[in-house]
Amino acid sequence: MQSGITVCRTAIAHAALLALCGAAHAQQATPTAPTAPTAEKALAPVTVSAGAEQENPTAPVTGFVAKRALSATKTDTPLIETPQAISVITRDQMEAQGVQTLRQVTAYTAGAVSNYFDSRGDTFKARGGDVTQYLDGMVRFIGYWNDTRPDPYTLERVEFLRGPSSVLYGQGSVGGVLNLTSKRPQAETQREVQVQLGSNARKQIAADMTGKLTQDGEWLYRLVAVGRDSDTQVDHVRDDRVVIAPTVTWKPSAATSLTLQLTHQKDKSGSLIGFFPWQGTQLPNRYGQIPTNTFISEPGWDRYNSESTSWGYLFSHQIDSTWTVRQNLRRSVSDVDYRTLYTSFTANAAQGRPARPVFNADNRTVLRDASWTLGNARMLLVDTQVEGKLRWGEAEHTVLGGLDVQRNHWGQQSWRAVAPAIDVYNPVYGNFTAPSASALARVPSVEQRQLGFYAQDQIKWGRWTATLGLRHDNAKSDTEGRPAAAVNDKAWSKRAGVTYQMDGGWAPYAGYSESFQPLGGANFYGVPFKPQRGEQWEAGVKWQPPGQGISAFAAVYQLREKNRKTTDPTNPLNSLQIGEVKVKGFEAEVQASLARQWDFTVGYAFTDAKISRSNAGDQGTPVASVPKHTASAWLSHRFASEGRGGWTVGAGVRYTGSQWSGTSAISTPAATLADAMVAYDAGDWRVAFNVVNLADKVHITQCLARGDCFYGQARTYTLTSTYRF
Repeated sequence: MQSGITVCRTAIAHAALLALCGAAHAQQATPTAPTAPTAEKALAPVTVSAGAEQENPTAPVTGFVAKRALSATKTDTPLIETPQAISVITRDQMEAQGVQTLRQVTAYTAGAVSNYFDSRGDTFKARGGDVTQYLDGMVRFIGYWNDTRPDPYTLERVEFLRGPSSVLYGQGSVGGVLNLTSKRPQAETQREVQVQLGSNARKQIAADMTGKLTQDGEWLYRLVAVGRDSDTQVDHVRDDRVVIAPTVTWKPSAATSLTLQLTHQKDKSGSLIGFFPWQGTQLPNRYGQIPTNTFISEPGWDRYNSESTSWGYLFSHQIDSTWTVRQNLRRSVSDVDYRTLYTSFTANAAQGRPARPVFNADNRTVLRDASWTLGNARMLLVDTQVEGKLRWGEAEHTVLGGLDVQRNHWGQQSWRAVAPAIDVYNPVYGNFTAPSASALARVPSVEQRQLGFYAQDQIKWGRWTATLGLRHDNAKSDTEGRPAAAVNDKAWSKRAGVTYQMDGGWAPYAGYSESFQPLGGANFYGVPFKPQRGEQWEAGVKWQPPGQGISAFAAVYQLREKNRKTTDPTNPLNSLQIGEVKVKGFEAEVQASLARQWDFTVGYAFTDAKISRSNAGDQGTPVASVPKHTASAWLSHRFASEGRGGWTVGAGVRYTGSQWSGTSAISTPAATLADAMVAYDAGDWRVAFNVVNLADKVHITQCLARGDCFYGQARTYTLTSTYRF
């Protein structure tokens, strides 16, 4: 009954917002309001200019440089007017760099750090905090190890908005927002079939087709599909995938658009990460370094198999020349079967074994922990927006009001045990007895709900643009059978910023933003934890010289995140919330596409993240797993006088500085990696050869104070043949 009441309240709230839109429209109506014939007459110039200057922030962009985005304001806004650092990775850049994972999509983006080469998910940090992932403006997944990884081939672009962004998106960390834009139907017919071969016996076929379903263009379609059969750099681990994503757009008029989306994805993989001990990875061991292809789980039992289905719509209706209403909805269902054996964290006091990954006395074998989890997640997301373009005196206002609702559920069944040891230098399998399904124990499910109201005004006055935002969130979380863990957090989030556009395409800016992230659960005494709160000051300058394919920014920022958990010095079973982190940093990035012959991106980030308040004896130390310096540069050149055709060569270098691990016993070393590509275009054909980690450098992406280290991606090559027709 409660579920029905919630759905009813949600429907009423959204209906009320639409009614407000109608009321605003009624107040704006005058005897000279546009009539139906006038609106029809306005369609002509839109059609004529479809291929001209105006960039669509969800449509394809030629080259590496996009100049408009949605993620920073939820409105179609030029990057140069946004008082926050933002990067856009276009489809052309993804194609040139031959990306296979979301980690590779952001590899040349200033300040984005991904420390895990992992089959379970693509995770990111920036500015000392986590980065929350969104798809088409709505959160992409919840919980842990219960969803599929996004396939870059299904994406049109990726936008990385740095820093706290709760004023538009609700709960999230200080790191920022990574918003993925899915491919959508286009009026122009475009079709391609792609065949890809690569290292680790990779075999992939993909197709992307779009165009008109009806001659008048009222109905458009797009179909994206991927099928892959592949091994990985780790023995006995698969990387198989099937994706099918049909999309249909209905445009009964120039003012109305409804896009229906469906995506089904099924992955079969396993344990790329072994949680290997410090010795044998970063620290020396008598028998040398553990090979990067070592698999210490059990063939035939180990797996990370995930399946997800999502469906929804993107709706937009322009009521008149002033008001537009939009509503986006997505329902998603995902299930994961995760089975693994990894280096044990189980302590044994009688044998003097610590609670961290270590070698046995022979320095060859490691004890293993065994784990089996069946995870599932169910999400319902609705975001309703009303946008108005107003003029008061000499100031132009783009006002936005919104209501977004989330209802999420995730649950698990799990089993854990200590498994027999294995020799990591010469693994022999078969001494592990797999459990039956009856051994699985149900874990209490978690129900999460969020209701957020937000308002924003973008004010243009001459060369000045001010952005003001305010949001209120009500986030609830209930754990089955644990009333003490129930959380009902309410919070206001604010944002303010200003930019000034100078001659030559220069635009200095300054801004303030906040974040809000519920933690859930309660302390030892049953008191619920408060949400983490973040706040940031940022100032910088953007540069987009008129008529040139260049977009650049440089930014300095200072932020802090408070209410982090720290150990209670009087009770080791309890946590206090006096933890605080302060981060200061600088970021700069240049993206360019010059005369369609030179494409490049260069980025650098300096991040000084330190623990400013703590009871754990680590006050004043760096935040673990945050490199102070990261840098990257990619350059490609097309040997053709105009358009497609001929040879293209490109190369890039990526640098990640050393990282504090949380202990002086070990640190994560710096790494410099190189990538390269060569491609040939001939009419409808394109053949490309891409190599990641060209020198096949063995590198450690992260070492943790708990005792384990992680390998990065070994040299990987792909040969891709694409036919467009």
